[in-house]
Amino acid sequence: HSDTVIIYFACWKIGAAVAPQNVAEDDRRIAFILRNSEAVVCLVREEYLERAEAIIQGTDEGLGAANVRQILQVGGAKRPQYDRLQDLFTPQTGLDAPDETTLDDESLLVYTSGTTGAPKGVVLTQYNMLVDAYGISAAQGLTGNQRTMAVLPIHHVNGTIVTLITPLFIGGSTVLNRAYSSHHFWERIATEKVNMVSVVPTLLQFCCEYADEQASKGDSIFGPNVSRKDLSHFRHLTCGAGTLAVQLAKRFENQFGFKILHGYGLSETTCYSCFLPIELDWQTHQHWMQGYGYPSIGVPISTNEMAIFDASGNGQELGPGERGEICIRGHNVMKYYYQRPDANTEAFKFGWFRSGDEGFFEVDDKGRHFFFITGRLKELINRGGVKFSPFDIEEILLQIPGVKVGLAVAFENDYYGEEVGAYVVLQEGATLTEATILSYCREKMSFEKSPKVVVFGTEIPVTTTGKYQRLKLRDLFTQWKSVQFKK
Repeated sequence: HSDTVIIYFACWKIGAAVAPQNVAEDDRRIAFILRNSEAVVCLVREEYLERAEAIIQGTDEGLGAANVRQILQVGGAKRPQYDRLQDLFTPQTGLDAPDETTLDDESLLVYTSGTTGAPKGVVLTQYNMLVDAYGISAAQGLTGNQRTMAVLPIHHVNGTIVTLITPLFIGGSTVLNRAYSSHHFWERIATEKVNMVSVVPTLLQFCCEYADEQASKGDSIFGPNVSRKDLSHFRHLTCGAGTLAVQLAKRFENQFGFKILHGYGLSETTCYSCFLPIELDWQTHQHWMQGYGYPSIGVPISTNEMAIFDASGNGQELGPGERGEICIRGHNVMKYYYQRPDANTEAFKFGWFRSGDEGFFEVDDKGRHFFFITGRLKELINRGGVKFSPFDIEEILLQIPGVKVGLAVAFENDYYGEEVGAYVVLQEGATLTEATILSYCREKMSFEKSPKVVVFGTEIPVTTTGKYQRLKLRDLFTQWKSVQFKK
């Protein structure tokens, strides 16, 4: 919402820090963030006032945030018990705020997903944000006469940094959306003359499904009011923040004819740390997107360095093709985790930020290091001491006709410590059986790596940025804990 943008910049103008909240989160997580961030003012849209009051004043376990001194209403009809933000501004008080801020001001406090524990508050400075905006714009060749579009929430760094701060940093403009809509996505790009949009893999999937629906009716894959010539100004999509499968990347690029600038980054690195080079010709681009089993996340942006270190944490840097932990250092790396000295010590060993992601790099004929992500280290499947990336298995699952989404899940097993399961969502009308899926996988992979059981479902647990939460699926496989699977 435009109010959110104004609030962000107003806070940064006076040197205050912003701790965005996602209203889709549960009340206890919101209460935790309010307490942990030591927020003193909570700005709330009119429709969420009662909920915010209950969270802040709540006495149930996990609720309550006594540090919040004031709730300010944003928008809507005036409620008598709250001060309304827009009523606080009059011509008498509308003077310029003193510009006492510095680049080192702590300006943005974003919280990690917290899928394996309490969320951690990532502290970003104005310098972090501006440096990353510079690196992103330079890597993508963005200039001041270009326009981006926000379809990702700006309570997350992707929406904030890529589609808000970056275009304004270079003198460009951005188009806000209240929510993503497949029906209006391409139409909005055409109407608003958008040049670039940042997405997550889930939205690419939605685009492809919508295109199939349109094609089945004999209509334009871009929507009933949009043709390809209406998109002549559009350059590319940036994609990150989730698992992009080779099959999905290939399907989207073949279907729509636009490049995906695949990239990678974390909240802890402000946002993006690398991208596929924009200047690659189509053949070379597809080589890096499809030729290694994983789409490449590209080369480091100019404001940070990247390397692969031994995942055991011994500080040994690895060479081309060797899998280890992706590590980053540079001007866009966060200041620290808020009130978490233990996490800071663990995250910043050997002078690099440890991402917790497994990956590797390959070198091109120009000496550039092209990086790849192969999975979260905590999500690797450890079967009898041999570790498998779920990404490898999921690429095979997605090749099976009729599979809409397939996730590889490590589940506890008495014989091997962990075994491999598959959680599958079928396409509408598909009638695949477990036996068919297991047979296909065993034709493509070793028995050890192949899923042993399949659980079918209709919903996928994801974070608000579209990342799959595989660990939340483990409990679906508990009945096979004591089973020894044999060839």
